[in-house]
Amino acid sequence: MEHKKKLIHVTKMPIRWGDMDAYGHVNNTVYFRYMEQARVEWIEEMKVPVRPGGDGPVIINAACTFLIPMTYPGMVEVRTYVGHPGRSSVQTHVEMRIEGDERIYAEGAAKVVWMNTQSGKSVPLPDHVRAALEAE
Repeated sequence: MEHKKKLIHVTKMPIRWGDMDAYGHVNNTVYFRYMEQARVEWIEEMKVPVRPGGDGPVIINAACTFLIPMTYPGMVEVRTYVGHPGRSSVQTHVEMRIEGDERIYAEGAAKVVWMNTQSGKSVPLPDHVRAALEAE
């Protein structure tokens, strides 16, 4: 996460009672759901419907480092950052905090690739998406 990154989206969502596991903290799989929801909101804000058919974004890898356990109740704040876009992809980075606490509870990453959903082949980023990613 040492590369230059740009904050592009912030969202908040509640920690649900059912997000916790037998150890009394948010289960590791749920962090990926938090990142997914933030990513979908960001992509849809760019007027890209996240639906089957045509060209659209997919992720080709995802990672998460769990730094401080999250517990119910609370609001997760997910901050999404992007790196410099390539021809058909952009690396995203995520920081997860508890609302009102600036400590990073988890950090993650996912590479988003634009592809044609019928052919399975990558395609160039749409012009309006590239413009949003490159804007200062």
